[in-house]
Amino acid sequence: MSRITIHTDKAPQAIGTYSQAVRVHDMVYLSGQIALDPASMQMVQDTIEAEIHQVFRNLRAVCEAAGGSLSDVVKLNVFLTDLSNFAIVNSIMAEYFEQPYPARAAVGVAELPRGARIEADGVMVLGGRDADVMP
Repeated sequence: MSRITIHTDKAPQAIGTYSQAVRVHDMVYLSGQIALDPASMQMVQDTIEAEIHQVFRNLRAVCEAAGGSLSDVVKLNVFLTDLSNFAIVNSIMAEYFEQPYPARAAVGVAELPRGARIEADGVMVLGGRDADVMP
């Protein structure tokens, strides 16, 4: 199995024993991103909106380092410490993703690293869209 570790300085460095992403063939497995500013490694927590934007900027940076973009994400997992923020996530997500949107799960959790209120991870497929896929 060919396995490539993805790394970029445009996203936060790993704060544990994991890689920012791992590519196997045309699949890229994106590690969870919280609202860490990649330059300072400090949390962006002024507002929940700022936190959500930073999470999606971090994911976008890792996608680009792997040779793709957010439009190549086929599965997104969102973890929230307060599910009442789900509508805000939906609104902001529409600024980063276009239709067809990725499959998604949203899960309420008790706690996230560094006091984060949101974390997101996903799976990206490189190599373009399959024109023969049924609508």
